[in-house]
Amino acid sequence: MQLRYQYRVYPTPGQQDLLARSFGCARVVFNDALRARQDAYAAGVTLSDTDVQKQVVTAAKKAPERVWLSEVASVVLVQACQDARRAYRNWFDSMSGKRKGRKVGAPRFRSRKDNRQAIRLTRNGCSIRPNRKLYVAKVGELKVAWSRYLPSDPSSVTIIKDAAGRYFASFVVEVDQQPLPEVDSEVGIDLGLTTFAVLSAGRVVDSPRFLRRAERTLRKAQQTLSRKEEGSNNRAKARLRVAKAHAKVADSRRNFAHQQSTVIIRDNQAVYVEDLAVSGLVRTRLAKSVHDAGWGMFTRMLEEKARRYGRAFVKIDRWFPSSQLCSACGVVDGPKPLSIREWTCPCGAVHDRDLNAAINILAAGRAERLNACGGTVSPAA
Repeated sequence: MQLRYQYRVYPTPGQQDLLARSFGCARVVFNDALRARQDAYAAGVTLSDTDVQKQVVTAAKKAPERVWLSEVASVVLVQACQDARRAYRNWFDSMSGKRKGRKVGAPRFRSRKDNRQAIRLTRNGCSIRPNRKLYVAKVGELKVAWSRYLPSDPSSVTIIKDAAGRYFASFVVEVDQQPLPEVDSEVGIDLGLTTFAVLSAGRVVDSPRFLRRAERTLRKAQQTLSRKEEGSNNRAKARLRVAKAHAKVADSRRNFAHQQSTVIIRDNQAVYVEDLAVSGLVRTRLAKSVHDAGWGMFTRMLEEKARRYGRAFVKIDRWFPSSQLCSACGVVDGPKPLSIREWTCPCGAVHDRDLNAAINILAAGRAERLNACGGTVSPAA
């Protein structure tokens, strides 16, 4: 299977200028390829991928208004053209039903004012030198902060500049799937806002609330930004401070999700979670807390790591009444407001709201996993 390995890179000031030139040329080629496909579709003309590439790369280099495209590596321009083709094709496949998942909108033109810029290169345009530096065509050797070795030779690399002005190299490598040794334990997970997660075994993961803890710093940085004049250098510096503050919050949240998901996948043979409607919850008054929790990123990491390490991952139906069902007798006691953290069942059992939900999710997940017919079933009372 293919995975991405991302590392921080530190280009020199001269290399930053060359990378900025590559970002701009790739953006222009992407927009030109997108516009050519749109014009051909409106005119009822069929353009092949080769025709588009010849028009926006080969012929454009000879035109006086695009002669500066020759200053960057040709592989950067070709890959930008391929990215436009893939974006356009994904849109058509999504409309026709060939592409699985949520509907994809029409591709949009890239702006030079975007805070995130990226270029993609294949093996023809990059290589790792014996001195452990990354060579990029017509840019030079970039210093890389290697945190670990690559498991195999990369098939492509993406050079990224994020909103905080940091540079990254994202390698696509082929790795062998190595299942972890089987264990007997299985776990159901109830995600929440007061506590990040409650496991059916009784373990409670506290919510770190990275955004809430950084709100004061973010507020002061945003106030400083709002007082700067549009287009001034001071405003650019203030915008960078805001972006760095947000990047620190995002990095902390991502690191936390990686650590927790790795521990859960390592210690359990099967993991069951509830299919939460995050897109609906972010439209409520709890939007900031839901975004800060990062449920979607956490469940996605669980699913990816389960597939990589040979674990089972099951999502429970979002309409399953995990908080209303008594895990002891199976009676549905009705909906309860979020302020009620403990409740007593008519059978006499006293339940912690989150722990009871996690136990019910575990039982429902086992029923779904062991169901031979593949239909939705409820756990036995």
